[in-house]
Amino acid sequence: MTSPDAPAVRRPARSGYVRVRGLRLHVQLWGGAALVTPQRPPLVMLHGWMDVGASFQFVVDALREPRFVIAPDWRGFGLSDTPAADSYWFPDYLGDLDGLLDALLPDQPIDLLGHSMGGNVAMIYAGVRPQRVRRLINLEGFGMPESQPVHAPRRYAQWLDELRAPPGMSSFDSLDAVAQRLRKTNPLLPADKAAWLAPHWAQRQDDGRWHVRGDPAHKRVNPVLYQKAEVLQCWQRIEAPLLWVEGDRSDMTRFWGTRYPRADFDARLAVVRQVERHVLAPAGHMLHHDQPDALALRVDAFLDRP
Repeated sequence: MTSPDAPAVRRPARSGYVRVRGLRLHVQLWGGAALVTPQRPPLVMLHGWMDVGASFQFVVDALREPRFVIAPDWRGFGLSDTPAADSYWFPDYLGDLDGLLDALLPDQPIDLLGHSMGGNVAMIYAGVRPQRVRRLINLEGFGMPESQPVHAPRRYAQWLDELRAPPGMSSFDSLDAVAQRLRKTNPLLPADKAAWLAPHWAQRQDDGRWHVRGDPAHKRVNPVLYQKAEVLQCWQRIEAPLLWVEGDRSDMTRFWGTRYPRADFDARLAVVRQVERHVLAPAGHMLHHDQPDALALRVDAFLDRP
């Protein structure tokens, strides 16, 4: 079901499912294996937190030429299965990505793009499996503030407290209300794109309301602390050239306040051997929605460079 106000897409996706690690994961597929060459391997796109693989439609439409593109819904998001889990953690995302690639693209190098949480997964994966990634693109996957062992007792206590009060997820009385919520979160999102995204981001359930396609457990804090030193060890092993893209209106303090200074991130990114950086304007955190044409232009140039 699509809103009548939504734009027509240039390259419609196919919907598919792959069983990985006991879960049925949903994937959006554009193009096919016939488009793959050594210079143009499959492009795998990883969405962020509270998003879905279909979110990349506008960028895929704006690519100069068709590519074989695969965009999975992470576990507990979109149309993928929801595991019986109290919380989610990064090793599972890495395991799901590795299993998905083994199932769909065994022994093939890929180009890997990730946004936000997906960008963080992509960076770690490219360091753990450097032979699998030819080119790497990170859209605002900044990572997390550095943690210290002293934070552990409070984090465990917070997690235990949140287990007592299961989190909820928003619901809406109409698709138009879903689209309005998307635009409230991102004022740069055009109305027609919000209308297209709405039925991918939410689904109508038996109560007649539209519910976000995400497991509420994603909102629960993870009891395992983010280990910056371990992450940087992975980043240092990245062999693929990296394209970093951010929006000019993104504000790291919105997510972490003063706990994660911009200078800290810049120092982290410096451990990667080959980095090309771009800033899109006007664009916020959802830059693939705000500036899909400008982003596709840079993605094309980066992936097609000899």
